[in-house]
Amino acid sequence: MTTAQTQELDVQPTPLALLLLGREADPRSERGVECPGDLPSPSDPDLVARARAAKEKLGDKVFVLGHHYQRDEVIQFADVTGDSFKLARDAAARPEAEYIVFCGVHFMAESADILTSDDQKVVLPDLAAGCSMADMATAEQVAECWDVLTEAGIAEQVVPVSYMNSSADIKAFTGKHGGTICTSSNAERALNWAFEQGEKVLFLPDQHLGRNTAVRDLGMSLEDCVVYNPHRPNGGLTAEELRAAKMILWRGHCSVHGRFSLDSVDDVRERIPGVNVLVHPECRHEVVAAADYVGSTEYIIKALEAAPAGSKWAIGTELNLVRRLANRFAAEDKEIVFLDKTVCFCSTMNRIDLPHLVWALESLAEGTLVNRIEVDQETEAFAKLALERMLALP
Repeated sequence: MTTAQTQELDVQPTPLALLLLGREADPRSERGVECPGDLPSPSDPDLVARARAAKEKLGDKVFVLGHHYQRDEVIQFADVTGDSFKLARDAAARPEAEYIVFCGVHFMAESADILTSDDQKVVLPDLAAGCSMADMATAEQVAECWDVLTEAGIAEQVVPVSYMNSSADIKAFTGKHGGTICTSSNAERALNWAFEQGEKVLFLPDQHLGRNTAVRDLGMSLEDCVVYNPHRPNGGLTAEELRAAKMILWRGHCSVHGRFSLDSVDDVRERIPGVNVLVHPECRHEVVAAADYVGSTEYIIKALEAAPAGSKWAIGTELNLVRRLANRFAAEDKEIVFLDKTVCFCSTMNRIDLPHLVWALESLAEGTLVNRIEVDQETEAFAKLALERMLALP
C-alpha cells in the first residue's frame, strides 16, 4: 500500500511492537502479555459445564461483566451486560463481590479497578485483550502534545476531554489538566461543560466521536476542527492552525467503526429499499451525516427495541452485537443487517473466549488470583477525578 493510499484510508502506521500482539508488550500500553496459565482446549466439549461449575463454586464472590461486543459463548455467563462505563459502574455497585471478572478489553478493566474498592480485585481473562483506539494515544505522546500547545501559547485555553475508550494514563492526564471523561452517549454534555471552562478542547483519542459531536450536536463547522497527528512534528499543525481551532482532535479511530464508508450506506440503501441506517458516532463524519440515526450501543439497542415490527435496519457497529440483535428481534419480523458487506469483529475484544474465561474462573475457584488489573494510586487518583467530573455533568 502506498503512502497516498494510507493517508486516504486514514490508517495510522502500526508500531512494530503492536504487531507482536500479546508478546513482551510495553506495560504502559493497552497490550498485554501471553496468558501464563494452561488454557483448556477450545474443542473441549465440557467448557460450558466447567465455566458454570466454577462460577457456581465462587457464588457471590465473583461478578462477571460482559461487554456488548463479546462473543455469545462468553456473554452467556455475564451477570450484567452493557457498554464500558455502565459495566464499570455496575462493578462499583457490587461491593460484596471479591472478584470482578471483566469480559471486555484492558481499558475497561482499568476503569472498573478505578471505580471499585481496594478490596475488590478486577480480573481480565486475557491480558492481550487491548483496544487499538486506546493504543493510539500514549502518555508520552499526549505530554508532548501539551508541550506543543504550550509553545503555541494556548495550553491555558485548552480543556482536555477524553473518551472512555482510553488508558488509565490518559484519563489521569485529563484529570490533572482540569478535563473530564465522556462516553458516546454524553459527549455533547461533556463538550458543553468543557467550553464553559475554556475556549478550546483537546479531544482524545477518537477523532470521529469528537468531530461528529462538535459538528452534529454543537453546530460547529468542520473548519473549527483540526487533527493532531502524534506521528508528525508538532502534530502536523502550525501554531496559527492551533490558535484558530476550537476542537483539537487526536488522530485516533476505532478499527471496527472506521471501516464503514459512504459506499456502505449507499449500497445498503440500494439493496434494501426502506432500510433505516443506524450507526455509532465513532464512524466517519460522512457516514454519520448520511445515516438516519446515530447513537451509542445502548441507544442502538433501545432504538431496535422500540422499532415497529416489519422495519428494516442496517447497523454500523461491531458484528457480535448486530448478530445478537438480529437473532433477538427476528421473531418480531425486524430485519437487521450489518452495514458493511465485509464481516468485521473487534479482534481484540474477541480474545476473551470461552477457554480463557474457564481458566480464569477455575483459577479463582481454586484460590489462585490471575490476570489482575491494578492501577497505581497516583494514576487512579487523577483518573478518578476526571471520571467524577463526568458523573457531575449537568
